[in-house]
Amino acid sequence: MKFKSVFDIIGPVMIGPSSSHTAGAARIGRVARDLFGRQPAWAKIHLYGSFAETYKGHSTDVAIVGGLLDYDTDDERIKTSFEEAAEAGMEFEFIPETGHTDHPNTARVVVGDSHSEMSMVGISIGGGKIEITELNGFPLRLSGNHPAILVVHDDRSGCIANVSNCLYKYDINIGHMEVSRRQKGEMALMVIEVDQTVERSIMDELRQLPNITQVTRIAD
Repeated sequence: MKFKSVFDIIGPVMIGPSSSHTAGAARIGRVARDLFGRQPAWAKIHLYGSFAETYKGHSTDVAIVGGLLDYDTDDERIKTSFEEAAEAGMEFEFIPETGHTDHPNTARVVVGDSHSEMSMVGISIGGGKIEITELNGFPLRLSGNHPAILVVHDDRSGCIANVSNCLYKYDINIGHMEVSRRQKGEMALMVIEVDQTVERSIMDELRQLPNITQVTRIAD
């Protein structure tokens, strides 16, 4: 069961006709922006399943663009997000795909600028809730409903313990944690959902730990 209360079924306060196709889409876009760490200069949004079939009629397109502009689900500016994106200098393209995915409401959001680019796969599971299932080729599970940190690190012994001990030192409780790697001994990714926002000073301390490459914070 994905829903814990009747409010999860009704969905969030939002702009648009569908909690799955609009509110969930906005959250996918906003998490992509958070993970990228700044306003992207361009975005290519690949849509699958029912997202690909109904994205214009259900405002999935304006919602994702609104999320990339850091608009929450109830932000009135979502309605004019295409115009807002043009003013912000962000180019975007929607690419309906016919390939099979595990969930019908799936989007692969590829964003970038002159410095770097990032690829993320998100699914809208209903009631405005989402899951992030892939980041730059790493499989993961991130709900986007709780504060989280993502830690890119070398696949070495002690990395997980060092990060966990640092969070423990500041009384930060871990609600969910998983680790994935592409290949033994190479790059790995920790996804940690926590019960409170991790302060910037703690993020800086995590970045100084041995074998840590990158630390990113996502607000709920």
